[in-house]
Amino acid sequence: MDTIEDTMQRLREAFSSGKTRPAEFRAAQLRSLGRFLRDNKPQLQDALARDLRKSAFESEVSEIAISQAEVDLALRNLQAWMKDKSVRKNLATQLDSAFIRREPFGLVLIIVPWNYPLNLTLVPLVGAIAAGNCVVLKPSETSKGMEKILAEVLPRYLDPSCFAVVLGGPQETGQLLECRFDYIFFTGSPRVGKIVMAAAAKHLTPVTLELGGKNPCYVDDDCDPQTVANRVAWFRYFNTGQTCVAPDYVLCSPEMQERLLPALQSAITRFYGDDPQTSPNLGRIINQKHFKRLQGLLGCGRVAIGGQSDERDCYIAPTVLVDVQETEPVMQEEIFGPILPLVTVRSLDEAIDFINRREKPLALYAFSNSSQVVRQMLARTSSGGFCGNDGFMHMTLPSLPFGGVGASGMGQYHGKFSFDTFSHQRACLLRSPRMEKINDFRYPPYTPRNLRVLLMAMEECRCTLL
Repeated sequence: MDTIEDTMQRLREAFSSGKTRPAEFRAAQLRSLGRFLRDNKPQLQDALARDLRKSAFESEVSEIAISQAEVDLALRNLQAWMKDKSVRKNLATQLDSAFIRREPFGLVLIIVPWNYPLNLTLVPLVGAIAAGNCVVLKPSETSKGMEKILAEVLPRYLDPSCFAVVLGGPQETGQLLECRFDYIFFTGSPRVGKIVMAAAAKHLTPVTLELGGKNPCYVDDDCDPQTVANRVAWFRYFNTGQTCVAPDYVLCSPEMQERLLPALQSAITRFYGDDPQTSPNLGRIINQKHFKRLQGLLGCGRVAIGGQSDERDCYIAPTVLVDVQETEPVMQEEIFGPILPLVTVRSLDEAIDFINRREKPLALYAFSNSSQVVRQMLARTSSGGFCGNDGFMHMTLPSLPFGGVGASGMGQYHGKFSFDTFSHQRACLLRSPRMEKINDFRYPPYTPRNLRVLLMAMEECRCTLL
């Protein structure tokens, strides 16, 4: 078995040979990814069911179809994405060629979490391949079923000289982070994100950090409570709440809370039946460690809906908490489970102040029949993404970037944004070796006349950029 050092050397040699740079090679690897998804769909669904008890519906919608769509988009647009981008020139460079060339960084490390173990492997991998990089994938050891497929099956579809899967836990991840990569893409918690960034800093390696956080959801009084409840319940309890963009708490008035609670109960019963534990549409907590953490959060505030749990089954019912205090653990850490606290505020201004006193979230949601209220929430807050009157539907658009800001991360991907993330934008100017006479104005001995000419050329540059 190769050591990490052997793997790194093999991939670096492949990249140095220029093997990954031609569009034909990139397209061939992307087509292979598509075949991997099609050939192994039943096995992928089975792995997701074993790891997270995901239904076939959730596996298809949030993992397989999204990954396939990214592959298809990259294949359709690869030539256009790779094309040099011409830029405007100033007076001094009118006869020259000026353009931006998107180059691969080189050897990329992608560290994958367990909650969407296929999606969060393949979507960044598509961008890295399209951009012409060699890649080391580190899947999560927590989602064991998917880890096995990624380790044993995926490599059959990719060029082994350019792509590798490294297994293990925190120790092996630490060993990888000691190595020098040209780019690191990490999805996970802010705590581990700081470790990744500190390791990258030793080599001045650029990073994308896709982190989590506490995503607010504001519900205005001017709303239909059942419509809000349907949408909030679906995207809070999707994947059993183990989603980085799920709402971590709802802000609403006491009056809206009274209207919202029966509507949420109705939505939960409609979605998962009278006994959600028997529903085929509700998954499970990934393992005992996370179950115990979430079970501890059930003691915060007062349980208004749900609250049941079964340790042997890693089951926690879709739960709504009320009378929650800001200082309680459920309001201090990302929940990452099927628990939804309701926090009351007196006004839109108070809700905005509540949000702005905290770290910037990965996503922010606002529900109101008034577009002015939604736009005020958008204008007066900051978050990685924003959606008005729905849940994480903004993530289904590859034309929108996905990424955090501040404590919720840095960098972005999805669609062309993935290609750009894994590409160095190289500034290029090609000048003629002839016509040296026109350069005389910039050479010593300096004169007032030469300075005026140079300033005119620079002024032209500023005008063309406006």
